[in-house]
Amino acid sequence: MSRPNALGEYLRARRELTDPADAGLTVVGVRRTPGLRREEVATLAGISADYYLRLEQGRDRNPSPQVLEALARVFRLDAAATEHLLSLSTARPAASRRRREVVPAGIRQLLDAINLPAFVESRMFDVLAANRLATAVSPTIRPGVNRLRTLFLDPEERELYPDWEQAVRGMVAGFRASVGGDVDDPRIVQLVGELSLASDTFRRLWARHDVTALAGGSMRLRHPRLGMLELRREKLPISDSGGQILAVYHAEPGSETARALESLVPPTVTEAGRGAEPTPELREPERDRAAPRRPRRR
Repeated sequence: MSRPNALGEYLRARRELTDPADAGLTVVGVRRTPGLRREEVATLAGISADYYLRLEQGRDRNPSPQVLEALARVFRLDAAATEHLLSLSTARPAASRRRREVVPAGIRQLLDAINLPAFVESRMFDVLAANRLATAVSPTIRPGVNRLRTLFLDPEERELYPDWEQAVRGMVAGFRASVGGDVDDPRIVQLVGELSLASDTFRRLWARHDVTALAGGSMRLRHPRLGMLELRREKLPISDSGGQILAVYHAEPGSETARALESLVPPTVTEAGRGAEPTPELREPERDRAAPRRPRRR
């Protein structure tokens, strides 16, 4: 990955995953090549076979948008995947990649005020800020932790997801969409290299070059104390932040999960002026509070 050919690798992966029948071709006999042949892609896209070969080999990295959109139609890409394909032909300035991650003050205030698990993650899925409810739902949702790394390499995090295979598939595809053409960013190279060496599943999913737009959806978490949680996940882009996302978990009103989340919400300050108690996850263990106190020495 020292000098990645992001565009060529993406085209090759999508070509091998495209069923000829889906592209409108009639298959006769046994095909030794998975997916489409290069000549078939070129014909369907209206370009020469030699030019398409140059694109895959990285000898031409700046094709016109019209050519890329034609290839997107051949591979039956959706809007998010098409946008990703277009982004691969234009490198971003290196200065923008090293931008210091600062969570806007208003978003930090919102995290403290909202009575729902919420956190902010970078375009590399690093947790930049999180409220206590988010950490109570999953201990790995805390500043300084990379969500992609823990999902693949932390056994305790994996236990939280009964649909782990589905979760990691969506996470990797979302990561592709988030980083776009910046796969040569040293931080991304290091993270992808680490996960590729440590996880066969990550290596297989990364090689597919799947792309999914960052959006909300349903999810299930197996909480160690509250049991199974049926949650909705919202991912809201933060403007002028360099790609930061505000993630919020919530549940169907009146559901068992909603009541479970309410049990994690610390009481607000009462009219009498009593301070808020910590969340159940942060309270002193019962066995310690029940232990007999030692008599004071006089």
